[in-house]
Amino acid sequence: MLSADELERYARHIVMREVGGPGQNALRNARVLMIGAGGLGAPALMYLAAAGVGTLGVIDDDVVTLSNLQRQIIHATSDIGSPKVESAADKIRALNPHVAFRAHNMRLDAANAVALFADYDIVADGSDNFTTRYLVADACFLAKKPLVTAALGVFDGSLTTIRGHEKNADGEFNPTYRCLFPEPPPEGTVPSCQQAGILGALAGVLGSMTALEVIREIVGFGEGLVGRLLMVDARAMRFETLNYRRDPSNPLNGDHPTIRDLSGYR
Repeated sequence: MLSADELERYARHIVMREVGGPGQNALRNARVLMIGAGGLGAPALMYLAAAGVGTLGVIDDDVVTLSNLQRQIIHATSDIGSPKVESAADKIRALNPHVAFRAHNMRLDAANAVALFADYDIVADGSDNFTTRYLVADACFLAKKPLVTAALGVFDGSLTTIRGHEKNADGEFNPTYRCLFPEPPPEGTVPSCQQAGILGALAGVLGSMTALEVIREIVGFGEGLVGRLLMVDARAMRFETLNYRRDPSNPLNGDHPTIRDLSGYR
């Protein structure tokens, strides 16, 4: 049962037909892991905490730097030099004391990913490199966890939800991340954020939309982004959606999961 304080805190959710008391209780009982407390993770964590996600975890082994503050709004100038997970923990606890926050101050790798994911209901990926994105996607498949994954470019971003371990209404397995992106681009062809720059507000948009999709997945309203890639063009202020399907030839799908562990990432 929600306490009197929670009823007031989440009143604007509870009056919504699509959320209501049952939806808010679902959020309260949910366990969400955020990959990264950076440009995408910062706003996502804030909105998930504000929404009342009961257990919120973040894994990140980085420390706060001055150049982070242009977009990573969960951190402040006084946090420079501190581990990002500790800075995030302070802000989340100040925002919503009803949230149980788990800070994983370590690097995600093949040795810890599946076991870590097992403690959560849903994973949200805000990482900034292709190696981590593929590791997270493959580990979610093996751990049988839904994944909301976002990515940023200089003036563009994308967002989708992966439930490749589950079947759709037609009895077919949903597409995996590798159905959408079979292989990462050749090394050096996509400049990093440090090299090319990024609009801070764009990170806020995609991070907030990540939180929105996680909340939608937990509560269960609307259509969602399984099998759909939402693309944002900040130059033209345009949103487009690309439908994609399961590719039986990819190395990881529900019918033929040829990747059965994460040894290839070692």
